[in-house]
Amino acid sequence: MTSGFGQRVIYAAERERVSPGETVLSWLQSQRRVETGPGDRSVRSIDGIEADDRLGRWSWSYFVNGLEGDPGAADRRLPPGAAVQWDYRRRDSAPSVPAIVGAYPEPMLSGSEGKRLPVRMECANDRSRACREVRRRLGASGVIASVGPFGDPAGENTIRVVVAPWSLARRVRAATSLDEGPRASGVFARFREEGATLELLDSAGRPAHIAPPGTGLVAATALEGEQRVWLVTGVDEAGVERAAAALEGQTLRDRYAVAALPDGALALPLGGAEPR
Repeated sequence: MTSGFGQRVIYAAERERVSPGETVLSWLQSQRRVETGPGDRSVRSIDGIEADDRLGRWSWSYFVNGLEGDPGAADRRLPPGAAVQWDYRRRDSAPSVPAIVGAYPEPMLSGSEGKRLPVRMECANDRSRACREVRRRLGASGVIASVGPFGDPAGENTIRVVVAPWSLARRVRAATSLDEGPRASGVFARFREEGATLELLDSAGRPAHIAPPGTGLVAATALEGEQRVWLVTGVDEAGVERAAAALEGQTLRDRYAVAALPDGALALPLGGAEPR
């Protein structure tokens, strides 16, 4: 359980077994004090932290294995081993965040709703250091990934791992929503000048920092709620290599997306802390 786009941990717990019929909501209710909305299907408050429309539409949302859950948490079955993250955040700048990187190596390892999803790596240069590093890290995490031609169409349930500078990565249709900002992609970063500049955005979706050369980005999004894409990208090859080096659980844990700067990793959006 987190707040401010995964940037503050409120509560964490593990359970060895999942009871038959357990849902995302019933598990939460067994752990915390929860108030639900109309019909008892959605969450209004956890431990007294309430949705507040006056403060930029702050409310609770949840992810299962890094994929956004629908509002009906009472109906979402909880598969064994699933990573669930409830997060209290402002929603006006990004009403929907289809995917985050914070459950890495999920959903590439276990998939969604108990069903594994095919994973396909696509590198602009199969021999690049970044491509080799991403392949190594995925394998070390237990992810089985095929290798496909860069930019070729993929099935709607395929998770695509795109490794390339943004000037090339933006040719992948599922990645183009980043150009439209967080309301479209759920990612609080935006490339400018055909990929030569990377803007890091604040929680309102406004530019807060221009990243220096050599900056990478690790982000996840989805097209029309189905085709998922993980982006290991950057403004240049050095940035892509830094993004590849950031592809590990400790750096990505609970994060929506991560910018890999020459002097270290930054969680996105910048300044995502809660208003209380």
